[in-house]
Amino acid sequence: MVGGGYFGRFHINAWRRIEDVDLVGVADLSETCRSELATLYPELVLQPDIGSLLTAGSPDILDVAVPPAHQADLIRPLLGKIPTIICQKPFCRTLAEAEDLVNAADQAGTTLIVHENFRFMPWYRAIRDEIDNGRSGAVRQACFRLRPGDGRGVEAYLLRQPYFHKMERFLVHETGIHWIDVFRYLFGEPQTIYADLWRANPTIKGEDAGLLILTWPNGLRATLDANRTLDHAAENHRLTMGEFILEGDDATITLDGYGNLAYRLPGTTNSVKIPYHLEDRDFGGDCVFGFQQHVISHLLNGTPLETHAKDYLQNIRIEEAAYRSAEERHKIDL
Repeated sequence: MVGGGYFGRFHINAWRRIEDVDLVGVADLSETCRSELATLYPELVLQPDIGSLLTAGSPDILDVAVPPAHQADLIRPLLGKIPTIICQKPFCRTLAEAEDLVNAADQAGTTLIVHENFRFMPWYRAIRDEIDNGRSGAVRQACFRLRPGDGRGVEAYLLRQPYFHKMERFLVHETGIHWIDVFRYLFGEPQTIYADLWRANPTIKGEDAGLLILTWPNGLRATLDANRTLDHAAENHRLTMGEFILEGDDATITLDGYGNLAYRLPGTTNSVKIPYHLEDRDFGGDCVFGFQQHVISHLLNGTPLETHAKDYLQNIRIEEAAYRSAEERHKIDL
């Protein structure tokens, strides 16, 4: 691994729990971070950079958990030398940089995967099952209300990911991209997007609130209604990060801030709980473990891979369209 900071710890914990994986070491520039990791995981090889770490052996997988500004320069020299490279999102700084890196990986024969874990949150897997088994009927509308409540005041994000403060593109590039991917996972490829973006907290550089409306050829509309300065009803605002409602011809499905799923039939007032397995561990219902186990299943058993970097480029194209829509103040065809 490269990057052992706040979110990198979730990666480390998940790799150590996967039976078919031996996590060898972590590279991180911060001496403080390496010291903390040495206390938590004394079995790991810890080095300040990837070059030093690779002297410990040739890995099957490199897992990159560093901010976008450093990803391409770190990954490019290792293409063709490491069979599989996983990169955290946001994936690169621009669409052009991401496309260039994907093309280079293809030419070098390295499998490049984006660590997009939100579609592996167990409630979205369960919602997809409900759509596939016909519970909802034809889906007409859906809305996720992003309300983590962590973006208020001058201290916002400083304890976990302080670089959020300086990101010129923040809400869509860093956070909203997750639900662009979730909507694609649940509903397929959207046809158009409209975006209205603004900054609710004046102490940060980028936008932290907005409305994204995506449409599909069958008439479906899905909305991301996002404001990081507002919260929702939950003890842990970072479990689901908000509330979701999906409205179909045959049922309305809801997700609350505790991870509870329920459906309600048309013309009725009572909701029925949808049972599913929720492991409330680490981050987002243990979605990091779910994603990493998915990658290992692909590599060892040949099961389909959902977040190959080449496929993930479409998320970034939609992100770019969202910013263009906000700037030009009209709907963009995708």
